[in-house]
Amino acid sequence: MSGSSLVADQFLEAPTQAQRERELVHRHRLGDESAFDEFYQEFKSLVYNLSYRQCGSPEVAQDLTQEVFLRIYKSLGRFRGKSSLKTWTYRVCINHCRSRLGRKNLPVSSLTFDDGSVREIPDESPGPAEKLLAVDAARRIESALPVLDECYREAVILRDLEELSYQEIAEILDVPIGTVRSRIARGRERLRKVLERQ
Repeated sequence: MSGSSLVADQFLEAPTQAQRERELVHRHRLGDESAFDEFYQEFKSLVYNLSYRQCGSPEVAQDLTQEVFLRIYKSLGRFRGKSSLKTWTYRVCINHCRSRLGRKNLPVSSLTFDDGSVREIPDESPGPAEKLLAVDAARRIESALPVLDECYREAVILRDLEELSYQEIAEILDVPIGTVRSRIARGRERLRKVLERQ
């Protein structure tokens, strides 16, 4: 067998992401604890970051993350593969944050900013000063996010911070793409106004 056909055979045998996900879920259904450990390691940062951006509090985000993974542990066996595990995980996390936080119970971080502006960072490789400005801008934006209405906050987080496509966001939020675009535009505008007032 030639080297090129061996490489082609190995390529054809490599499991797809969907196949790996189905195998992980199948192992979880059979009671293989390591399957959930793998799932947790892959998605723990995603769940914590999304929870934190929804609430603005590290302590609340840790609690939400534990609750989301408990919910996922109980329901992972029912995952049917209609979307990717990543999209499904985003949806579970968003829905849990909605039900737990609500608009009235959302903790709001302090919005005291030095000058109220968000600086643009050039595309060139940033130096130390630019990195500090980027960190400061990110801190300001993340501290302002809890002020936004839930629907705008979710859309802005998923697009601008999680960098998901409009199609992925539409699947996660279960709304048409046009609604996603509208929420992102309105959310960005409201976020800009919040930052300008500070």
